[in-house]
Parts: sequence; structure tokens; C-alpha cells
Amino acid sequence: MSLILNIDSSLETASVGISSDGKMLDYLENTVQKEHAFFLHVAIKQLLEKLQLKANALDAIAVTIGPGSYTGLRVGLAAAKGICYAINKPLITVGTLEVMATSAIMELPQADEFLYCPMIDARRMEVFTAIYDSKLQEIKAPSAMILTPQSFSEIEKRKNIYYFGSGMEKWKNFNKNENSFYVYIKNLYNALSVISYQKFLHAQFANTSYTQPLYVKEFYNP
Repeated sequence: MSLILNIDSSLETASVGISSDGKMLDYLENTVQKEHAFFLHVAIKQLLEKLQLKANALDAIAVTIGPGSYTGLRVGLAAAKGICYAINKPLITVGTLEVMATSAIMELPQADEFLYCPMIDARRMEVFTAIYDSKLQEIKAPSAMILTPQSFSEIEKRKNIYYFGSGMEKWKNFNKNENSFYVYIKNLYNALSVISYQKFLHAQFANTSYTQPLYVKEFYNP
């Protein structure tokens, strides 16, 4: 049995959960983005106590690495690294867009003719985005994109696409392609627990000392 602490503070809602063999045992969420830093350590302590676990019973710590909120990414990774050092357990990192796509694939009707496009709002008309097929294979690698009416026109001619995430609405406003479908997803903590378990099984661990957030574009602090 593997026990993994899963941390996600990359988006508007942060979550902390403990999973066993890829199945969520329990989790806590925070919807106030500015309070993610305070929430994480309190939530981790509460979960361990509720499940009657000692921190050293954990087998690995998983965290979303980005893209997303710059502050949220740093907070989440710092918390994950700190625990890894404290209990000498491995670090697992998972791309935020991959977690979003996995959640959509788990929740929505799966069909080979559909692609999955998570979108994270990056201010103005920019989004962090990627495109995956129903097997989670990358069709378009994660990137920062300034949206235009032609952003996905070539792909939309060939495939139906599910769009979802905080950046979806700005795209929905001027994209009327009949192959476009706009959906809302939830339960990212379940998707993160599934991915982190698979990475644990294959010993796909990150370097605790040198791993940095995946910002996708250069950090800017106005």
C-alpha cells in the first residue's frame, strides 16, 4: 500500500489530500486564493490527525508544478519540499494542465474524436493551455498563448474539443466553432491522486533540491 500526500495550490482553489494506491482517503479545500499559504500546513496537520497517521507513514509527497498562480506554485512546492526533507521521502511533481485534463477525461464522455484543452487564465487575453487526446497524449505542449480567433482553428477542423478551466470564458466569447464544447470540471484532487500513484509505481521522482515551478513564461511581478 502506498500513502501519498497530494498538494495543489496552483489555481484559485487549493486542495490537500491523502490517497492510498491512487484512491483519495480524505481531502480539504480552500477557495480563498490569498490564503493558500496559511491553509496548506494547517490542512496537512488536520488530515494526518483525522486519518490517525504520522507524517513518516507517508510514502511520497506529490505537488502540482505549474503553470498557474506564481505565488501558489512557490507556496505549494516549498511546502512539499519541506515535508520531503523532514521525513526523507520522495517528491513527485505533476503538471497542472495534465491534472486538469485527467480530471476532464475522468468526468466527461470519452471518445476518440474528442480532444481536451485545459485553459488557465493568465490575464488579459492570455492563457496557459495545452491539448491532450483521450489517452492523455500531448497534442499541443503546455504554453502561454495570447488568444486570437485562429488559435485552434486548424485543430478544430479535424476534431471536437472540450475546453475547460478559468481561461475558458474569454475563449468562449469569440470562438463559435461547432466543434467546440465548453464544460466545467471539478475534483482535481482525484485526478492528482491517480497521476501521483502511477508516478510512484514507476519511481518517477523529482529532484527535491533542484526542482523549480513550471512557470511556462517568465515570472513578472508588477
